[in-house]
Amino acid sequence: MSEEGFWNDPKKAQALIQSTNALKETLNLYNQIQDRLTSLEETLEELKSNFDEELFSLVEEEYLEVSEQFEKFEIRVLLSHPYDNNNAILELHPGAGGTESQDWASMLYRMYCRWAEDKGFKVTVLDYLDGEEAGLKSCSILIEGPMAFGYLKAERGVHRLVRISPFDASGRRHTSFASVDVMPQFNDEIEIVIEEKDLIVDTMRASGAGGQHINKTDSAVRMTHIPTGIVVSCQTERSQIQNRERCLNMLKSKLYQRMIEEQEAKLAEIRGEVKANEWGSQIRSYVFCPYTLVKDHRTNYEEGNVNAVMDGNLDGFIFSYLKSCIR
Repeated sequence: MSEEGFWNDPKKAQALIQSTNALKETLNLYNQIQDRLTSLEETLEELKSNFDEELFSLVEEEYLEVSEQFEKFEIRVLLSHPYDNNNAILELHPGAGGTESQDWASMLYRMYCRWAEDKGFKVTVLDYLDGEEAGLKSCSILIEGPMAFGYLKAERGVHRLVRISPFDASGRRHTSFASVDVMPQFNDEIEIVIEEKDLIVDTMRASGAGGQHINKTDSAVRMTHIPTGIVVSCQTERSQIQNRERCLNMLKSKLYQRMIEEQEAKLAEIRGEVKANEWGSQIRSYVFCPYTLVKDHRTNYEEGNVNAVMDGNLDGFIFSYLKSCIR
């Protein structure tokens, strides 16, 4: 950073700083764990010569905390895909069911925002379309932070909700679905040529979350890639030019993600593997009634405190999935 010309290319400089910060955080976590284990070892030696019940309880508690910290460190080290350290673009789409599913999609939106905020990550709403009565019709958010994509790729798939519907006067139980799509954010680190003739670009007045300014101008941009039919939208920036640039980067991310999936599908076919299609399969169920339980169907990991999960307590699900993939 102290070298002359470091900031001549701001995007490259920012990417290098982000990568450096991620490595620093991993190293700091390692040092913290090492210090705590050294302290525990010293305390255990003391307990051998002079046993104390209260101190022993504190050691047990400390050991459990360090074990949990080590699990997080293990995941950070083992996430080795080239784009695991990238920021993540997360999209939410309600399934069939109208208001019920749209409300479920908004609950998931809040859950992921709470998870990101708890991690100290930055959340930016790229596009948000309100539902007719409640909830949302679609939403795209950018989550910026170390290993954001590496963690959140575990969330890709269909999420199922079972609850007593607040929109049903008869108080009946309803099942709702919403899909979560996650892709790494790419800027200039990938070479994908998108020709103007392959694009349909629409501008419109923005709606939903984003502040007063965007509601006064036709700054929102929707971009359709004709060859693939991929559609991306952005309304978060103040100018149409900035939103167009964001859309191009999102489109590049989607196209690259599509290439990765096609390659993985071909490899699986060559190896004779039979895998569930995560993009369309039900990966997790959230049951509010007649009992409370959140269960991941890929790993069988469960949490009984559904309210804590909806408040962003997702690490158990994410870690169990990532460790199953590593094995």
